[in-house]
Amino acid sequence: MLFTMSTDPLSDGNSKLRALLFDFGGVIAEEGFRDGLYRIAGRQGLDREMVYRAGVDAVYSSGFCLGWGSEADFWAEMRRSFPLPEDDATMTREILARFVLRRGMVNTVRRYRAAGYVCGLLSDHTTWLDELDARDGFYKEFDRLYISYRLGKGKRDATLFDDVIKDLGHAPQQIAFTDDDPGHVQRANARGMQAFVFADEFDCQARLAKLTGSGERERA
Repeated sequence: MLFTMSTDPLSDGNSKLRALLFDFGGVIAEEGFRDGLYRIAGRQGLDREMVYRAGVDAVYSSGFCLGWGSEADFWAEMRRSFPLPEDDATMTREILARFVLRRGMVNTVRRYRAAGYVCGLLSDHTTWLDELDARDGFYKEFDRLYISYRLGKGKRDATLFDDVIKDLGHAPQQIAFTDDDPGHVQRANARGMQAFVFADEFDCQARLAKLTGSGERERA
């Protein structure tokens, strides 16, 4: 089975997809933020889901994912809600260790870039993403990097999608986006993108193949 697609994705007018955007944690990589907080919560006998949901809010309220707060601010915010006796560095390592690249997704990005699609990373992330790139070297796989801490705006703010659309210079319907957060997907769709919730690698690849008109076929 060989992966095949149109050799000219830009030739079919205003309805043809031109850009593909991917979330990082939970799409390009395993969801290390969630899994790391689950492990930290478990060691302290805390409710895992409660700690995780608080963490999702705390990266915003501390400003850590918006560029005006620090890692220390984030952990201080978390300690206001939970007894977390471990030091910041230990807990951060617990999270970063669980962001494991999904090689199948990296290869998917490579295939679509080679076929002429603009591929971008659209992530509500912090300075931790730079540390992960220093470790794993994935930034080079993307044409555009839209990272909330650099932009000062996250995906909870629907105008972020307007900013991204403007930067790409394409009509919203020419941009596909996948994220594991249904709220982010809903906001992207409301802005006109062709967004869908990431379920697993196979489902994502099938959806992209349908959206782009690409697919797999047997060759002798």
